[in-house]
Amino acid sequence: MQLNDLILRQRARWQLSLILSAVALVISGFFSLAVGEIFIWPWSPGSELEQQFLIQLRMPRLLAAMAIGASLAASGAVLQVLLGNPLAEPGVIGISGGASLALVILLFFFPAISNPMITMVTAMAGALCFTLILAGLSRRRKVSTTRLLLIGVALGILSGAVVTWAFYFSDDLNLRQLMYWLMGSVGGANWLQLSLLLLVVPVLGWLCWQGQKLDLLMLGESQARQLGLDVTAFRWRLILVVSLLVGAAVALGGVIGFIGLVVPHLLRLALGTENRYLLPLSAMCGALLLAVADIFARVLLPAAELPVGVVITSLGAPVFIWMLLRSQMD
Repeated sequence: MQLNDLILRQRARWQLSLILSAVALVISGFFSLAVGEIFIWPWSPGSELEQQFLIQLRMPRLLAAMAIGASLAASGAVLQVLLGNPLAEPGVIGISGGASLALVILLFFFPAISNPMITMVTAMAGALCFTLILAGLSRRRKVSTTRLLLIGVALGILSGAVVTWAFYFSDDLNLRQLMYWLMGSVGGANWLQLSLLLLVVPVLGWLCWQGQKLDLLMLGESQARQLGLDVTAFRWRLILVVSLLVGAAVALGGVIGFIGLVVPHLLRLALGTENRYLLPLSAMCGALLLAVADIFARVLLPAAELPVGVVITSLGAPVFIWMLLRSQMD
């Protein structure tokens, strides 16, 4: 009886957290639409200029921030199970770097390309390549979680170096301006780019429904197979989905780190490890975190706008150091 009561209380905590996150996400969305150089009431914009400003600039920016935050947080939660590493995250282990590297190479050789689907497929291919490298090392060579993390960091550094060389040798002003975007920014989001959401949203929804299978995978491969899970096929599906989500996130807003690390890790510490609740809650909290960070990026400096990736990194780096120290003590 006590066990049933404990399960019911835990389930109530998850459900309450989901409701509170949804409410906070709606409130932050209203603030994101309202604040900026010009304050606009989202439900009653005054002039036609304010309406255009709201629809063409702020609304795409808000949707892009929420989509990127949700994709990165859910992908981080999955990678932490898939690689058996509580510190795994698309930015930290180099997957976002692989996506940005592929995208910059494409723009270096074909600067006139602006089709959002081509850029997303290219970024997805780069993310998939780095994900396969890490997944292969974790399974075939039995690399420890610490070494796997360091290999991912090294891949991220390598991709950053190649991107820097590409900028240095490029005479294309657009490619050099891309450096600001790669620092993480949703300021240039438009409705054409947001056509990617027609693919991202269903894939993200599918991923959030895989919590029970991820719970089986956490028990170990042999036990998961005994319980009827096709582990190999499921792993491949997760790798492809994570690569798609990370590639789309990089194509929309550049490299934004630490969301996939901090959000699911802190939720596990606070609420538990049930992935059927953790995945959708991670997606909602990731969207909330990036939406709030984008608000701060716009209002912290009166004369300029900060890249949202810099704001997230400033918040996430100290938490990452704390998590490393905590795992060392454990």
